[in-house]
Amino acid sequence: MQPHPNVQAVQEALDNAGARDGTGQPSQVRILPEAVHTAAAAAAALGVELGQIVKSLIFVADGEPLLVLTSGAHQVNTARVAAELEISELKRATPEFVREHTGQPIGGVAPVGHPKPIRTLVDTALAGYDQIWAAGGVPRAVFPITYAELLRVTSGTPVDVA
Repeated sequence: MQPHPNVQAVQEALDNAGARDGTGQPSQVRILPEAVHTAAAAAAALGVELGQIVKSLIFVADGEPLLVLTSGAHQVNTARVAAELEISELKRATPEFVREHTGQPIGGVAPVGHPKPIRTLVDTALAGYDQIWAAGGVPRAVFPITYAELLRVTSGTPVDVA
């Protein structure tokens, strides 16, 4: 069976970047038996800590998309992020805005595999784990990666976002 086009795009982005999973192996997108729409559901399905789940949140930052990759154990402090980046207006994106800029649905937004690059912030709290798990383009897909690799493959900026 052919993988979903979003999953293919994410896997290609990981392969092209040479992304590693924390054990030295190439990062591979895995399809879970059921969709995991929340960080808690993903952590339970994978048997890992909530903090090891990477939440991919799209915001509208002065009209432009901003991808914030945060620990599943955190809430993004939008006032802090806006002040840090000198953004006058920072708000959660609509599902339509998310799909327009990522090609992916909310609940499955991956850090990579988008139609074009998106400015990305990566929560420094994720550095505390040897391996973290991010969405793979659809709500049933996930992949393992390290914090350093996540920064590298996304060209992300490390920020304390909580």
